Amino acid sequence: MVVPGQLPPPKTTDLIIPPRSYLIGPMDKLQIDVFGLPELSRSIQVDSSGYVSLPLVGPIQASGKTPIELGESYATSLRRSYVRDPKVTVNLTDTVSQIVTVGGSVMKPGNYPVMGRMTLMRALAQAEGLTEFSKQDEVVIYRRVNNRDMAALYDLRAIRQGAYPDPDIYANDVIEVGESRGRRIFKDLIGASALLTAPIVALITR
Repeated sequence: MVVPGQLPPPKTTDLIIPPRSYLIGPMDKLQIDVFGLPELSRSIQVDSSGYVSLPLVGPIQASGKTPIELGESYATSLRRSYVRDPKVTVNLTDTVSQIVTVGGSVMKPGNYPVMGRMTLMRALAQAEGLTEFSKQDEVVIYRRVNNRDMAALYDLRAIRQGAYPDPDIYANDVIEVGESRGRRIFKDLIGASALLTAPIVALITR
């Protein structure tokens, strides 16, 4: 089924393994600071089960939480350990769980971290742009939304000309430029000479 419109963002359940951008995942690296208590501040890596072991409180689940939520959890646990009014900040310094895969006709295919907000154009820039013979109207984003696999066809020329916004990219997205699977899904649209004036979204059936 192919319908016009924007590719919807994934649901929370689509992002548990690994979590979406701004969510902490296994093996991510964090900087945790407790204001006025440098002995409790440290750089730490989330373990493979999604936990961090912190001073005075022991293991705390970090995976699936935002840095703010983890800071609040640590502060709450510190209060239980008789630390008065702890002020905790958590920053994600390196991520291995929040990635986007960029492939097809790009200069440097591979996995790239999603730190903060990322868009399609920024993701392609991280892959050092398109190759000389890339087709700008054959860019497909694959995404899992509410346990369903979806794809959306984009035309980079239309984005550059302001026909529609540069779409947001989320962790777990796969971007392919000019690959055969995208041609099969959008076979009635790819190759048309007209500029796409809106993304085209397809539900992928198995």
